[in-house]
Amino acid sequence: MASAGAETKKLGNDNDFVRLSNPHLATMKEDVLYHFSLSTGTHDFPAMFGDVKFVCVGGSPSRMKAFIQYVAVELGLDVPGADYPNICVGTDRYAMFKVGPVLSVSHGMGIPSIAIMLHELIKLLYHARCSGVTIIRIGTSGGIGLEPGSVVITRQAVDPCFKPEFEQVVLGKRVVRSTHLDEPLMEELAQCSADLGEFPTVVGNTMCTLDFYEGQGRLDGALCSYAEKDKREYLNAAHAAGVRNIEMESSVFAAMCNACGLRAAVVCVTLLNRLEGDQISSPHEVLVEYQQRPQRLVGHFIKKRLSAA
Repeated sequence: MASAGAETKKLGNDNDFVRLSNPHLATMKEDVLYHFSLSTGTHDFPAMFGDVKFVCVGGSPSRMKAFIQYVAVELGLDVPGADYPNICVGTDRYAMFKVGPVLSVSHGMGIPSIAIMLHELIKLLYHARCSGVTIIRIGTSGGIGLEPGSVVITRQAVDPCFKPEFEQVVLGKRVVRSTHLDEPLMEELAQCSADLGEFPTVVGNTMCTLDFYEGQGRLDGALCSYAEKDKREYLNAAHAAGVRNIEMESSVFAAMCNACGLRAAVVCVTLLNRLEGDQISSPHEVLVEYQQRPQRLVGHFIKKRLSAA
C-alpha cells in the first residue's frame, strides 16, 4: 500500500492551494461567478468542489460532457443510467460537469472566451479550497508537418511571432506574462501516450493566434492580404521554430495557470496538416475518433495517477 507521503506526491501537495493574484477579492462579501451562474453567497463551494484534483477544459459543452462520461467509466465511478447534469444551470455561456475528483468545463472558442472562463474557474477552485490541482486543456488544432490525428503535447505556448509570452493591454499599458507550462507534467503525459500506444504523439510548441483565418495564414477566409508563397514561408518558419500545431487558446491558458500556481498542460489532436491545405476535409466519423484521442490520453493519465496513489 502506498504511504500517505506517496499519495501526496502523486496527486499534488495537499497544502498546495490555488492562489489568486488579486488583493481586491478579500474585501468582497460575495463573489458572483456570473458566467457560471454560481455565487459564494448561495453555493457551498467547498462542499461542491473541494475534492477536485483534476480539471479538464475544452471548447464545446457536448465534448466536455462526453469526456466526463468517459472518465466516469474509466475510474469505475459510472452508475448504469446515471446522468451528469450541467452544474452551470441558468446560463448557456459555459457548461460544467463533475465526477469524483474530476471537473470538466467548456471554454468556448478563442482567447477572450477561455480567459473569462478561467478567471471564474480559478476563483471557484480558490473558494472551494482545492489543493494539488492539475488542469489540462484538451482540444483540436491544425498540425504543421504532422499527419492528421497526431496528438501534440505542448512544450511551450507561443504567440504568432513564436515568442513564449502572452500580451494583454491593461489600463492602456502593455502587460506581458510568461506562458510557461509544467515540464514534469508534460513528460508524464508523453509517457502515458507511450503506454497506450494507440496514436502518434509528439511534444512540440503550440502557436496561439487571435483568429482562425488570416491569423493562421489561411487562404480561404473572407479576407486575405497575402499570397500562397507568403503563407508557406510563414508556416515553414513556424515549423523551424519548433511549432507543431496551431490553435486559439493555449497562450492565455498557460499564462493564467502559471500566474496562479496551477500545474497545467495542453493536449490537442491535429485535424489536418496545414502544409498540405487549409480546409478540414476528413469524414465526420474520422474527426469524431480524432477528437477522442486527447480524452483517452488524459483519461489514462488521471486513472494512472489515482491508481498510483
